[in-house]
Amino acid sequence: MRTRLSLVAFAVLAFAAFVAAPAASAAKCDPIDPRACLLPWPNDFFTKADKTSKTGLRLNLSDTNLPKNKKGEPTLLSDWNGNDGFSPGASIMTQVPGVDLAKSGAVPITNVGAYTKKTTPIVVLDVTGKTPHRWPIWAEVNSRAETAADSSVDVHPAVNWAEGHRYVVVLRNLKTSSGATIKPGKAFKAFLDGKAKGARAKHFVSIFKSLKKAGISKKGVYLSWDFTVASEQNLSSRVLAMRNDAFKQLGDTNLKDGKVTGTAPKFKIDKVTTFTHCTTPGNCADGQDDELARKVEGTMDVPCYLDQPGCIPGSKMNYKSKKGTNWIPGQKSGNVYKAKFYCNVPWSSLTKPARPSLYGHGLLGDPTEINQGQLQHMSQDHDMLFCATAEIGMAEDDVPNAVKVLQNFSTFATFPDRLQEGMVAGLYLGRLMIHPQGLVSNAAFKNGANQPVIDTTKLFYDGNSQGGIFGGALTAVSPDFTRSVLGVVGMNYSLLVWRSTDFSEYLDAAFKPLYTNSLDRELIINVAQSLWDRGEGDGYAQHMTADPLPGTPAHQVLMHVAVGDHQVSNWAAMVEARTIGASGWKPGGTPFDAGRTSEKVPFWGIPAAKPGFKGSVIVAWDSGPKFSTGSNATQDLKTFGTDIDPLTNTPLVSSDDGGFDNSVYKPGLVGNGRDPHELPRNTPAARQQKSDWLQVGGTFTDQCGGKPCHSVKDY
Repeated sequence: MRTRLSLVAFAVLAFAAFVAAPAASAAKCDPIDPRACLLPWPNDFFTKADKTSKTGLRLNLSDTNLPKNKKGEPTLLSDWNGNDGFSPGASIMTQVPGVDLAKSGAVPITNVGAYTKKTTPIVVLDVTGKTPHRWPIWAEVNSRAETAADSSVDVHPAVNWAEGHRYVVVLRNLKTSSGATIKPGKAFKAFLDGKAKGARAKHFVSIFKSLKKAGISKKGVYLSWDFTVASEQNLSSRVLAMRNDAFKQLGDTNLKDGKVTGTAPKFKIDKVTTFTHCTTPGNCADGQDDELARKVEGTMDVPCYLDQPGCIPGSKMNYKSKKGTNWIPGQKSGNVYKAKFYCNVPWSSLTKPARPSLYGHGLLGDPTEINQGQLQHMSQDHDMLFCATAEIGMAEDDVPNAVKVLQNFSTFATFPDRLQEGMVAGLYLGRLMIHPQGLVSNAAFKNGANQPVIDTTKLFYDGNSQGGIFGGALTAVSPDFTRSVLGVVGMNYSLLVWRSTDFSEYLDAAFKPLYTNSLDRELIINVAQSLWDRGEGDGYAQHMTADPLPGTPAHQVLMHVAVGDHQVSNWAAMVEARTIGASGWKPGGTPFDAGRTSEKVPFWGIPAAKPGFKGSVIVAWDSGPKFSTGSNATQDLKTFGTDIDPLTNTPLVSSDDGGFDNSVYKPGLVGNGRDPHELPRNTPAARQQKSDWLQVGGTFTDQCGGKPCHSVKDY
């Protein structure tokens, strides 16, 4: 769901002129990559021993490590230092002046399977077990670098780094475009040659032993270091503590058994809009509707675990205890969040109780998105009743705070902290939908015979864009729904934002004016991921399906992606699919038509799913290739055309303003075509597939005739 630049511009009006920041202190910087203090990243150099943590470490970042903004304000890192490791989705960053990755033979984004090649120059080893083994990765040079001096080599996990594991990174035999071998820097060469002294020199001995065990010689090594990934407990314990306490207040202390016990959340119906039935779809008079019988608005009481009354935007977590890396949120006495919710009651539910589903809205949007035509079609055609509440933290009310964060990253924790509170609100609304004393106890959710319009047997989840990203985290902690649809989805934000058109307006209006160096901006976003994890799927992906979190049932997920999505990168979707263990719809061995993927092996690392499969599945929906200049302007378009995802960390550029109107594609438009982001959910076949999935005992069904799936324009 696209944001509006006017909202961003309004929030930036208060921005005043700033003075240049003083030079960053060299204290506590790793000398093996002198370009920026926190390079290479992630890096156990920036940790310290902590016997209380699951990994035996905790982050040890200083306010001098990250760049200051133009006002000279440092990024205060106390929140990061509650982590016992780095993000499971962290991108590895370092600088290699003059490197040509293609000439060097590094693993490209198009051929992840090449990570096993014996001579590949960039290798990441999981060294947690007795025998080091290679991890699937791809490498790229930051295409957004504004000067050669700001360029970085970025290495991404093709499957998220395993929680609590230690990894060793090695760069070797790197070449310039002329084929010359790049030599290691002076600081690292001292470790490599055994001439360095002290504790870190001893640590490098262990790193080099890991390389030797993996069959990697020190000869030709340009740089090597290690990092440790945050533990399961550290990533999820805060929201689980909030969830468990919130449901305990309802009287339910066993969330794994799938039983609805205790009381319902307190709620109040504020408004009911009733329609008369329209028998002429598309030509309904005021007060009529052919799909919805009612629209219902209300509020519910949700325990607030943030430090400000009512969990207002900009609030941070209120902790009742901080022991080492075990930080436990607590509710201030009487602090309750009044969460607004919206529900749509389809005509079909008046004769047959509807399946209830939570709906997750788009980026910095609001829950009234359930009024979109595609959801009204889904409700009436498939007898589903949708309710939604704001994904606070990244909802419309959070736009001013989002701008503030981009101007001063000292406030970044307000993002993931409020997102976790939003997860509690989503779980409370779900419980309200299926509790016998919940919504069905109110006349707004009964038919003329005083019978409930909601089938309270089982709850489901359907979310798109931000609703899919946030919905992955919500799925992993949900006690009441075990099947979800994550539409046009991916992870993690530090990978997504650079490849998204949505971020461009924030980048230009708020981020660039405050953090003027492109390398600094990339590094800040990457560091931020270690906190962002707690409010999006990246921090929970390893427990989203198999290996459920404590006190939580197992879940299954259907992922829908739009080929060439301008807002949520397909590359990020495939990382998520591999991490959660999803299979893919690959008829004839590929999910794509000819020419519609740049992958050497389409959906690499994702096994094939057949109709009837009950496990998690990813499906690619394609709107077709972009129409070239001179296309027939009178052609009846049933699909929008777009280019496929770029190989660089940049977004596709839409040939229009990103809107979705009924005009035909006009010759001469420039750019990468029209954004297909909203097309899968607007495709009847995709909605049928979702409906078949969101059932008790639901399965994956082929709605594409044994071929790759095509999205269509039906509105």
